[in-house]
Amino acid sequence: MSFPSSSPVSPSTHAPPAGPGVLRLLPLALAVFVGFLTLGLPMPVLPLHLHDSLGLSMPMVGVLMGAQFVAALLSRAWAGNLADLRGGKRAVVTGLLLAAGSGLAYWLSLAFTATPAASTAVLLIGRLLLGCGESLVVTGALGWGVGMLGPQHAGKVMAWVGIAMYGAYAVGAPAGVALNAAQGFAGLALATLFVPFVALALVAGLRATPPTATRRTPFYQVLGAVWMPGLGLALSSVGFGVITAFVALLFSARHWGQASLAFTAFGLAFIAARLFFGHLPDRLGGARVALVCVLIEVVGQLLIWRADAAPMAYLGAALTGFGYSLAFPGFGVEAVRRAPPQNRGVAMGAYVAFLDISLGITAPALGAVAGAGDVGTVFLVGAVAVGLALLIALRLLRATPGVRHGQ
Repeated sequence: MSFPSSSPVSPSTHAPPAGPGVLRLLPLALAVFVGFLTLGLPMPVLPLHLHDSLGLSMPMVGVLMGAQFVAALLSRAWAGNLADLRGGKRAVVTGLLLAAGSGLAYWLSLAFTATPAASTAVLLIGRLLLGCGESLVVTGALGWGVGMLGPQHAGKVMAWVGIAMYGAYAVGAPAGVALNAAQGFAGLALATLFVPFVALALVAGLRATPPTATRRTPFYQVLGAVWMPGLGLALSSVGFGVITAFVALLFSARHWGQASLAFTAFGLAFIAARLFFGHLPDRLGGARVALVCVLIEVVGQLLIWRADAAPMAYLGAALTGFGYSLAFPGFGVEAVRRAPPQNRGVAMGAYVAFLDISLGITAPALGAVAGAGDVGTVFLVGAVAVGLALLIALRLLRATPGVRHGQ
């Protein structure tokens, strides 16, 4: 069985009506938001804990931070097939339980701080569990949301799931810094352990959508249908990756104070773009929107690279968040158009796998760059990588026979 990679897929004739789409998505988006606090809370704290408390070098910090995304990548096929065969709700619930396991590992790692190698190994287990959990939650939520509203509203689903994800980063980062200051890393670890159970309570009463497939689909068969927009996602995600792994270290090296506001600026700009412009990929076409937004993201990365004070770095983080916000659903709409309806969960897993590839490579590779010189250089490299996504958007735009407004 093979899937054509160039012809868009028409919406299923059995797709549910859109209805008041945003209202129908809100409970699911809220659960994703709460669940993703397990990623947002430790984001600005963990790199400094690894570097300052455990004495890891910057390349090793990059490896530990990137391990989550490697685990997410390796679990995407499982997550996609679970969503297709058992439904998106099952995938989300399983992912939240694994995310809670990551918090437990963070907490247990504190028992070995006298032996940094052992503590690092336990933290690595936590990062791997978190990666698998994130894979299941994102893939399951996307498949669940598209099942609620229909594939013609895939851009809207991606927009609102993204608002939940990055809203959790925006809120979680300063909350994590405050929690770490008040209770130490132990308090942060316990919060990461218990937060997923709040999300589980939120999804418990939500109606599951029926499975869309009756047998497993090999990952590589769907990968061929979405590889071009997936490559665009991978390149545009480098900007997010360098902020996640290195902006806290940049602020520390430049003595600019806490970096949590940079995460907040990124997250708030990301949310604003989704709230006010999240309908544009469905209306104007994904490639067209991605083209403009990737340019904005490039400017943001360059501003952080050239920043001589914290406010310019905040502005760069905000522009990076704004541009990346719509690049994700922009390339994602192009992926859905090329995906077989019965294998949409696997297709979404394959598409998001390019994000994992990007972040899994970005953190350790640019950790070596940061270790060899000024940590700010990684943001110049980020700007170059994101700029290459322009070529992908242009190619997708030329390959699209026409844009049907309001499709």
